[in-house]
Amino acid sequence: MKEKLVLIGNGMAGVRTLEELLKIAPDKYDITVFGAEPFGNYNRILLSPVLSGEKTLDDIMLNDLQWYQDNNITLHAGKWVTDINRARRTVSAEDGTVETYDRLLLSTGSSPFIIPVPGNHFEGVISFRDIHDVNAMLEASKTHKRAVVIGGGLLGLEAANGLMLQGMDVTVVHLMDTLMERQLDKPAAALLKQALEGRGLNFLMEAQTEAILGKERVSGIRFKDGLEIPADLIVMAVGIRPNTALAEKTGLYCERGVVVNDTMQTYDPRIYAIGECVQHREITYGLVAPLFEMAKVCANHLAHLGYSRYEGSVISTKLKVTGIDLFSAGDFHGDETTEDVVVKDAARGIYKKLVLKDNRIHGAVLYGDTIDGSWYFQLMRDGTNVSDFRDQLLFGQGHLGDSGHSGKNAASAMTDDMEVCGCNGVCKGDVVNAITQKGLFTLDDVRTHTKASSSCGSCTGLVEQILMSTLGNDYSEAPAKKPLCKCTDYSHEEVRRVIREQHLISIPDVMAYMEWGNADGCHVCRPALNYYLISTWPGEVEDDYQSRFINERVHANIQKDGTYSVIPRMWGGLTNPSELRAIADVADKFAIPTVKVTGGQRIDLLGVKKEDLPGVWKDLNKAGMVSGHAYGKSLRTVKTCVGSEWCRFGTQASMGMGIQLEKITWGSWTPHKFKMAVSGCPRNCAEATIKDFGVVAVDSGWELHVGGNGGVKVRATDLLCKVKTEQEVTEYCAAFLQLYREEGHYLERTAPWIERVGLSYIKKQVVEDKNNRKALHERFLKSQQYAQQDPWAERVDKGVDKHEFTPLKEGG
Repeated sequence: MKEKLVLIGNGMAGVRTLEELLKIAPDKYDITVFGAEPFGNYNRILLSPVLSGEKTLDDIMLNDLQWYQDNNITLHAGKWVTDINRARRTVSAEDGTVETYDRLLLSTGSSPFIIPVPGNHFEGVISFRDIHDVNAMLEASKTHKRAVVIGGGLLGLEAANGLMLQGMDVTVVHLMDTLMERQLDKPAAALLKQALEGRGLNFLMEAQTEAILGKERVSGIRFKDGLEIPADLIVMAVGIRPNTALAEKTGLYCERGVVVNDTMQTYDPRIYAIGECVQHREITYGLVAPLFEMAKVCANHLAHLGYSRYEGSVISTKLKVTGIDLFSAGDFHGDETTEDVVVKDAARGIYKKLVLKDNRIHGAVLYGDTIDGSWYFQLMRDGTNVSDFRDQLLFGQGHLGDSGHSGKNAASAMTDDMEVCGCNGVCKGDVVNAITQKGLFTLDDVRTHTKASSSCGSCTGLVEQILMSTLGNDYSEAPAKKPLCKCTDYSHEEVRRVIREQHLISIPDVMAYMEWGNADGCHVCRPALNYYLISTWPGEVEDDYQSRFINERVHANIQKDGTYSVIPRMWGGLTNPSELRAIADVADKFAIPTVKVTGGQRIDLLGVKKEDLPGVWKDLNKAGMVSGHAYGKSLRTVKTCVGSEWCRFGTQASMGMGIQLEKITWGSWTPHKFKMAVSGCPRNCAEATIKDFGVVAVDSGWELHVGGNGGVKVRATDLLCKVKTEQEVTEYCAAFLQLYREEGHYLERTAPWIERVGLSYIKKQVVEDKNNRKALHERFLKSQQYAQQDPWAERVDKGVDKHEFTPLKEGG
């Protein structure tokens, strides 16, 4: 028989736990839910748009009543739980309803703090926490005109803005001298106050309420300094407190919240707690991102998987206050041990402040232009040394160049038919509809449902802006440690470390040792694990064919019509008449419709049928040509100019250098595609300064450049060092490539890898530490002994993976 799970609290955190549980263990429990409100689960984040008249309750409903029926969940809507009997394992509601449980989940949320002053019980004094409060404010706005909002935090300002849009004259009263002091410093708060005053809101700062005036209904408010102002409606938005009353009554240990461990269990192992009501490691949370992280962990343990832990959240907060974008993270006030880097353009409504400590971001606050908030947060979370690009730091990631594809501050002003993700053809309307109709809250959710930001990633900032503007005021992220995928809580670094330390040599070994949540893995983790294994233990690990993408399985690029493209390797971009004749003969023999010269100085045969691939490869092999790996997470090309061999400006033999590099590095598997180029002089005709590893000849030798990127998101390289000899070029190249192979995350290009770890770190490992450079070089050459096998020849001569190229017989 199924176990019985009872959830007390029909809010976002608790129901998200049920959603996560239904994904991984849909048949484990009979589920019952008690909710104090007579509705399904709605999005409390979007109460402000309901107050302003932009949305209705139906618009913000996440799980309607039909959802509970569809998932065989018993919902007691509008029933307030009054008692938990832990000995008998029963839950009782005030109407007499009793349910038994095997596991109990508390998600009682938080309660608004009501200032203990005379008159706080009068009609017209309300809080701002649920749809009942919103309806009360809307009713009051129809017959009354003067509103006072006590509290200049996020909720208070949203309530004030909504009431103003309903036609009321609104005054915001705040105890401090700074609005939203938990999210903003004084300069940013001053800009916000100025902007809101321009829209019609009034403010009383450093004002302490003494009494609420009136008889049965509120008529005004008096402050400690004797000032009195009239009011028909008073909204208290001065904070929340975890709702622990029921937990305390039943004897569960509580401090500020219901105390839970890393599995979200209370001191009673049968009772779990989640959301705003809990206290974890002495911290309470009120934003969505950490609550949903808790939900995943709690569901994991309710499903008896037992491998997941919640270790707290390092939070960055992205907010939209009455249409104004704000971002904050870390300690943005600083102290005597920190330094501030600030830019302020009051006329444009832009303010950016980064707090640095030991050349690492310690905190950040952004006002008006928040597109780089996620980037700053990643740098802060990773502890990246920013000294190499500190002079450009405040200009954001845009200083890397973006071909016009970066996010815009005015994401909310985009029309629905404007494209957000060029890689996958996703428009803004697609993203907004997915967020609102499917109840999405995180970047990962949007990627899963729309594919936006799931390819090159250059639109990530813009997608986050749309999330923020659509959710209204509570989009936040991110856990302190980003898991490799949804099958595990372990990060890329942790997985690689365990593979190395435990000498694991197969995907099943890794999954078993690290207690993978999904025994088969997923499309994210299997290719990553396969790469980490073959790059860590070359020669020992057998490449897992089924864990590669289709292009890598068939060693050709699939096209939109289901045919393939074949690109033979041309060393350093050079070819000869016999190779060209072979290519022409292959094109004729197999009726290949298109022959195209590529940007990487090679020739692409487009429109090859899958069953013809081995025949094409066989004929190209006969002419001495091997795979160009144009399909792989591997070395692609080494582009060259003619250099001193032919060019009157050339200072070094760039073609010969390029051929050397390609002969050494071809066939190597890398975290992502890897491109190189060699230019024979500083005129840089081979475009070496937008490659992963670029070599530029100068009179005294060679400049070595790293971390460049062309395409959608253009990034110029960083200068690694200068060397004198060709032997040094090859050694430094192999060492850099091996460091990237060993430490880059799977699907992470060299540009974001260098930004993550810092150029200084790369220089230390490759340039400054001679012994380490030589060790990296030697490990790379050793791995190449196993990697430099032409996959085309293996399939032609040995029949490897023959079934991939044999068409299914018709009619049988």
